[in-house]
Amino acid sequence: MNQAIRSTWIVAIALFALIFGGITYVQFFAVDELKNNPWNNRALLQNFCNERGTILVGGQPIAQSVPSTNGDTCKYQRQYNNPLLYSGITGFFSRSFGQTGLEKQMENDLTGNTDQLFYDRVVSMFLGNQPKGASVELTIDPKIQALAYSLIPDGQRGSIVVMNPKTGNIIAMVSKPSYDTNLMASHNPSAVAKAWSQLKDVPGISLYNSAATGDLYSPGSVFKLVDTAAALSSGKYNKDSVLPNPAALPLPGTNVSLPNYLYGGCSAQTEADFAFALEQSCNTPFAHIALDLGQNAIAEQARKFGFGQDAGDQLKLDYTPSVFPSDLNQAQLAQSAVGQFDVKATPLQIALMTAAIANNGVQMKPNLIKALRGPDLRPYDEPKPEVLRTSTTPEISKQITSWMTDVVDKGIASGAQVPGVEVAGKTGTAELGAGGQNNSWFTGFAPANDPQVVVSIVMQDVDIRTGAQLTSPNAKKLIEAVLNK
Repeated sequence: MNQAIRSTWIVAIALFALIFGGITYVQFFAVDELKNNPWNNRALLQNFCNERGTILVGGQPIAQSVPSTNGDTCKYQRQYNNPLLYSGITGFFSRSFGQTGLEKQMENDLTGNTDQLFYDRVVSMFLGNQPKGASVELTIDPKIQALAYSLIPDGQRGSIVVMNPKTGNIIAMVSKPSYDTNLMASHNPSAVAKAWSQLKDVPGISLYNSAATGDLYSPGSVFKLVDTAAALSSGKYNKDSVLPNPAALPLPGTNVSLPNYLYGGCSAQTEADFAFALEQSCNTPFAHIALDLGQNAIAEQARKFGFGQDAGDQLKLDYTPSVFPSDLNQAQLAQSAVGQFDVKATPLQIALMTAAIANNGVQMKPNLIKALRGPDLRPYDEPKPEVLRTSTTPEISKQITSWMTDVVDKGIASGAQVPGVEVAGKTGTAELGAGGQNNSWFTGFAPANDPQVVVSIVMQDVDIRTGAQLTSPNAKKLIEAVLNK
């Protein structure tokens, strides 16, 4: 009998300890994880009918709460203005499918639950009023945003990022195809479910993030900027180095070769300096550099530019780290050096890499938030520029800038030339396999001697001619628009 009682007590104590431990873990250690779990919509339902703060661009609301006219029990309805331009930034606020974009990341501010608005909440409580959320004012320029969106043809998949390299402030960030976020904010559950089922199957639409920050693409020859920085950093190469430039480079351990870029002037020289190799976007010199320096040197320089790294907490959007693959054999390393094989990058990552070169080797945190304002419009937070990482030295960045200027002045990015302004740029063409289609890139900045704007463009699944028409010339239009403001 005593043994049975003792065993029962042991089991009871063990169960009590297990329950107590579970409660402790949930309440103290897992609270943030559970709160942010996308399947946990209790907080969303609690706030769904409340008046949320406004998201502003150029002083005008692009997301706001308006009186509901749907005949339901909610007093307010979330409304998005110009949603096609801003869907990747605002995201949506949905009863059925949760929150995305800034609606998710700025939740505490938009609902007024941030610590900075504690006094406002206390006042509202004593007055018997519903606490109001903060306004989130963005760094986006509405005219540049509209222009960037218009430069991606309807039916074409692509992304454009425009930013200030000195501050990290994002001036414009757009992607196509886009969608109407009002469809997801409807108070009609069946209408929202129908919209979701239709949108989720549209190729290129990113319902949970911006394609510019969340989708990965083969970067092609814009990755040669990484190779160049790695080469100069190694001490084995300098501005006068002569590089082998054969028409094709046999890939070690295979029966195939890596050909030079066929649409430039690479065939004119069997040896090349950095200036010529970048101007004409020759492949074989940079594959040679990678094979000479080794995988670790290229991977480390890629990491310094942000590959595999976070984009910083000021972005306030979900971000997918870019990828430089590991455990490469020699053939794969040669292909990776020209932005192929399994190298993948987001459009924002390419913009950040370019901004680091423009900013003397220093990469600033990308920032979307100009100011956070309380219900009385008093700013309680105005993010200041912050350094994210040092990517290379001022000397190397200046040398690369000089070569990128030649790419625009007398190379294959001549379409980006702006009269009276020195533009630095680099193109990229990433082959997508059979069929001759590519991801076509341009990335660059201006003025080269005092950079004010970075423009990075990717157009997906295009032929060489179409890609050339939609990248460098569009970068010119955006650079002119920013510099003429």
